[in-house]
Amino acid sequence: MMRKAIMVIIAMTMSVAIFAQKSPKIGHINSNDLLTAMPERATVQKELEDHANQLRATLDAMRKEYETKVTEFQSKQDVMTDIIKQTKIKEITDLEKRITEFQQTAEEDLQKKEQSLLQPIIDKAKDAINAVAKENGYTYVLDSSVGVVLYSVESDDILPMVKKKLAIN
Repeated sequence: MMRKAIMVIIAMTMSVAIFAQKSPKIGHINSNDLLTAMPERATVQKELEDHANQLRATLDAMRKEYETKVTEFQSKQDVMTDIIKQTKIKEITDLEKRITEFQQTAEEDLQKKEQSLLQPIIDKAKDAINAVAKENGYTYVLDSSVGVVLYSVESDDILPMVKKKLAIN
């Protein structure tokens, strides 16, 4: 009998514990929309465009130098000695190599610059999302911009609350 009473008490305690747990509260946000709405984004975009334009100007100057050397070589190659031809061909191929290397380095540089400029904005957005989630008791917040969630029960869009947290209209 005592054993049965203990089992009933344990069962009641477990059922109370299960009922005490909250059901998960799920929210979603489109992080791309949030990042686009952040005023810092325009400043970053402008700085990236300026940097890209500087790199493009340098590349254009290198290409113009290349075209000039090729045109000059083609117009004068008939009167050049073999040693001068070889020297000019080497200059042109070296310039081709430098242009290719510059293009690769410029692309990497632009990506690194973008990452370094965007990371503080991403961190700020993430902090605001976390704060809103905690303040409003969300168990999960899904990012609807990546399209990974194929199905979900209806959830709250927390974008307006995060924008408010960041003082974005």
